[in-house]
Amino acid sequence: MNVSHVLSNSKILVTGGAGFIGSNLCEELLNQNCQVVCLDNFSTGNIYNILHLMQHDAFKLIAGDIRNPEDCKRAVGGVDYVLHEAALGSVPRSLHDPATTNDVNISGFLNMLIAARDAQVKRFVYAASSSTYGDSETLPKEEDVIGKPLSPYAVTKYVNELYADVFARTYGMECIGLRYFNVFGKRQDPNGAYAAVIPLFVKKLIHHESPVINGDGEYSRDFTYIKNVVQMNLLALTTIDREAVNTVYNTACGERTTLNQLVNSLKVSLSKYDPAIAEIKIKHGPNRLGDIPHSLASIEKARTFLGYAPEYNMEDGIREAVEWYWENLK
Repeated sequence: MNVSHVLSNSKILVTGGAGFIGSNLCEELLNQNCQVVCLDNFSTGNIYNILHLMQHDAFKLIAGDIRNPEDCKRAVGGVDYVLHEAALGSVPRSLHDPATTNDVNISGFLNMLIAARDAQVKRFVYAASSSTYGDSETLPKEEDVIGKPLSPYAVTKYVNELYADVFARTYGMECIGLRYFNVFGKRQDPNGAYAAVIPLFVKKLIHHESPVINGDGEYSRDFTYIKNVVQMNLLALTTIDREAVNTVYNTACGERTTLNQLVNSLKVSLSKYDPAIAEIKIKHGPNRLGDIPHSLASIEKARTFLGYAPEYNMEDGIREAVEWYWENLK
């Protein structure tokens, strides 16, 4: 997607820019001839994700923490737009340590909103979450129908949406929230206690270990390839439709895949590199606390107001992601 005619020479702050999603956004913004400022405290981000960007004259790294208002103020100086990706992710992590999740995701978010307001940035686009749908059983998930949150993480991401709405109404800011659905792709970390399911499964399969599925494997998710997420962020940054701002959008593929189907797809893709992977057995464990059974996004709102049409379906994304992991995890 080329929007360089709109964003060219714009200065854009990406918080959490050394993380999985943030580093992909930084990379694409540089391709669009933007000046990019990356703010990261490297608690979950990794310097290796942005090493290839640091030689670029239009890229600037600020080591700082969104929990520090002065770091936020320093990062937004002279910035036209903010892509706020910095957060402490993971439902299980939030259940284990709700206080830190709250500090980063709510206090840090508010710090960034205040800094962006004071710097008079043109637009504040932020990472929201499908966890906001909580215990709502409605499928597909539509933006205006949510349930009660099922984890501290979900609470924090919903509060982000409330704060963004208040700042839009009170201070005239332009804010757009993107409710991410199970994003995957290159640079997503397979290591650590809170690794996402796709990189974790890929790592185990590459090393001939059995992935463990929580439950019977029939829970389903709307797995969304990173390039669709990048596309949505660019659309949110550049829309000129007044009705399209100060709201939230599902950021997804609009397809539902069970965990059993996911593992089979990963095995098929990986067995092209190593045929033995096709024979690896899958293990099953207990359902995970805080998990919802099914998640599927309606992308009609994003299609209508932003012109969103996912460039990658789940299978296309898996093939491209597996190729990257094969080169980087062996």
